[in-house]
Amino acid sequence: MSRCTAPVNGHRTASAAAACPACSSRSRSYGSYNPYPSYTRPFYSSSPSSGGRTSRGGSGRTIKPSWSRAGSSILYTSAEVRTLTPVRENVELRSALPDLRDVFLCHAWDDRKGAAKELHDLLEREGVSVWFSEKDVLLGSTLLREIDKGLAKSRVGIVLVTPALLRRLPMEGIADKELSALLARDLLVPILHDTTFEDLREVSPLLGSRSGLSTIEEPMTEIAAKLAELVTP
Repeated sequence: MSRCTAPVNGHRTASAAAACPACSSRSRSYGSYNPYPSYTRPFYSSSPSSGGRTSRGGSGRTIKPSWSRAGSSILYTSAEVRTLTPVRENVELRSALPDLRDVFLCHAWDDRKGAAKELHDLLEREGVSVWFSEKDVLLGSTLLREIDKGLAKSRVGIVLVTPALLRRLPMEGIADKELSALLARDLLVPILHDTTFEDLREVSPLLGSRSGLSTIEEPMTEIAAKLAELVTP
């Protein structure tokens, strides 16, 4: 029997295959000879639950938690659901209490007219009632006392973590006192803006150990929509 003259990987051209005593008959029989089988690239299909994203290399937001609103198109990662589920359980437990604000917004003084105001406005646009020092602390009132009342009368606390807050926390000012009260309860969601959890852990390991939401991963508008779903009984 004739032996193939090609190396292990086969002939590089059709003419070489035709000249080979072993392969020329196959070349004549099948009309064309391709020694290198072609492989198609694996296809990762997107499912309806992934919102049109592929299942490989996408954002990973494919889950709708039990508290999602009817008809909501907002998707979550599994990590976000794990983070927010205990908060949601506390929201449901406190839903029967009267006259509670949905959210207490803790922020740095420097952010009161910037990122904190933006988040406040987005939440209120979503129908969320927010305790916000810029509107809820009246002139002449005692700031710490008003903060105490705001914390006691809110279902959930969110802390807007920005570079300004990271600078303020070591000074042990008002934001630090708010944060200490919120950390004592399982009702706190950190919202990171223009900073990272690594930066936060350098300043506050306790707060940095908690998972939250970040504007690096998604826009502030989507974070506000998720918080609205979370705090709506």
